[in-house]
Amino acid sequence: MTDQFIAITIVIADRNYRIKIQPKDEEVVRKTIKLINEKIIEFKTKFAGKDIQDYIAMVLVWFATEKNMITSSQLDSEAINDKLTQLEKLLDNQLGIPK
Repeated sequence: MTDQFIAITIVIADRNYRIKIQPKDEEVVRKTIKLINEKIIEFKTKFAGKDIQDYIAMVLVWFATEKNMITSSQLDSEAINDKLTQLEKLLDNQLGIPK
């Protein structure tokens, strides 16, 4: 099976980039690029920077932090679910409830 890629042009901070992606990913990529550009504008209005590279770096740190927070939250949820399942099994065993 050959993966089909399409070429799209994205714009980050008024600069064009040609990338190849799978068609199924296009909507997510475009939404991500829109978010990146919105954050660049937001950071430009809130913080003093020397050039666009400063703002792109700020967005990169923000984006990575958001991703890590989501991953951490998911891991916490999984750990809680595992503990609840273990507790449920212990209770079932104590009460003699068949599995």
